[in-house]
Amino acid sequence: MSRPSIAEVSALIADLAALRKSRTAAEYDALMDRKADLLERIAAHTPGDTDAAEVARLARERADSLKTTD
Repeated sequence: MSRPSIAEVSALIADLAALRKSRTAAEYDALMDRKADLLERIAAHTPGDTDAAEVARLARERADSLKTTD
């Protein structure tokens, strides 16, 4: 898992802000998946930080719940 960069965090925040104005369900689902991935990578690079691990777990759980089952 690659270490997350400040640029990735900034891009995610900008995309979250833009998506608040108008979004489709598919765009929201993809962004939540991207958010979960980023939080998981942050947690992976901060071993022992139980708060980071819990936030990442909850974000992944939410992102996975949004995925459609075809």
